[in-house]
Amino acid sequence: MKRPVCLGFDGSLNNDWTGIRAETLDGFQFTPRYGPDRRPTVWDPAQWGGEIPRGEVRAAVDELFSTLDVERSYWDPEDWESDIDEFALRFGEKRVIQWRTNRTTQMYEAIRRMETDLITGAISHDGCPITAVHVANARKVAKPGQKYVLGKPNEHQKIDMAMASILAHEAAADARVAGWGKPVDRRVVAFR
Repeated sequence: MKRPVCLGFDGSLNNDWTGIRAETLDGFQFTPRYGPDRRPTVWDPAQWGGEIPRGEVRAAVDELFSTLDVERSYWDPEDWESDIDEFALRFGEKRVIQWRTNRTTQMYEAIRRMETDLITGAISHDGCPITAVHVANARKVAKPGQKYVLGKPNEHQKIDMAMASILAHEAAADARVAGWGKPVDRRVVAFR
């Protein structure tokens, strides 16, 4: 039986990192692994000749959707619009959803939910060291209306896995509200 999860994706072309995080129905977040050597779904362009290895990312996505029961996934489409459209066609538009992180109100609300759910113990995580560094790097950047979003303190301190974590959590929270994990009534009613 496939493990039911929701996914979050934050991507780049060649400067920032690209990564995928997963969250289970019971609120456990982890960095999935893929391929024959079970690499984490995190790509640093400096380790790939200065560019994100799109073929690796696409192979990882294919494997995740093949081996996990992906209920829903949120994808920041920056630089990945066409790929995400293709994933939606292959895996279903209800499972692959563009979720722009540059929307201040929506991002602020997603960050606040993540912060609250971590503090209250509603969610837990695998302790992924790369994600831990990205979360530690993240800084709150003030926005109008007493809101904030996340930003990098400088160009070399990345936050992409923090963003992927927020997107995975938002996808999981929305999926739970939509009925993820609730028993499906399979009774047949016959009318005469």
